Amino acid sequence: MKLPLFPLQSIFFPGETVPLHIFEERYKQLIMDCREEAITFGIPVYIYDSILFGTEVQLVEIVNSYEGGEMDVTCVARQVFKVNAFENQMEGKLYAGGDVEFLDNINDTNDASKKEVLGLLEALYNLMSVPFTPIEVDKFHSYVLVHKMGLSFEQEYELLQISRESERLAFIKNHLVTTITVLEEVNRTKQTIKLNGDFKNFDPLDFDDYSVK
Repeated sequence: MKLPLFPLQSIFFPGETVPLHIFEERYKQLIMDCREEAITFGIPVYIYDSILFGTEVQLVEIVNSYEGGEMDVTCVARQVFKVNAFENQMEGKLYAGGDVEFLDNINDTNDASKKEVLGLLEALYNLMSVPFTPIEVDKFHSYVLVHKMGLSFEQEYELLQISRESERLAFIKNHLVTTITVLEEVNRTKQTIKLNGDFKNFDPLDFDDYSVK
């Protein structure tokens, strides 16, 4: 499928709201085309000096327009895709484009897995003393709070490429278990350092009956 492309060093997941500030002429043209022709465009992730995977987005609203044509817009992320071919300028347009194929999104998870990950998320937030708002199991999936669980940019990019929900949850679970273990060790170390810095009352040992044999 041919898709206009707007490469960014950002990652957006399906269902996520995408706020963009548009100031380049080529992307002003892209937004106008989206509004007038109801087309979608792709945001491939610029990482490792290449663009290979990204997310299709749909224009929702032009929130603000400025003198000179700059715009604030909101979009919604839809499907993840892989870039098979890239052209720096689509025919007759200022903006880039390319041939993409959409990745399947396979929802093969179960409530037990979701509850386990939710429990780990709550544990992580508690360790960091951050308020955690409970989420109903049937409304939870791997993309909920994805930017708020301590994943690195590279980890988010890896997660974006996983088609199966069960594998995405397993990936997140592994990250949370590792992070929680590290934080617990950090907290234990802090307590040890604090204790070592305090004055202590030591009971003297009684050597009255001690002898070297």
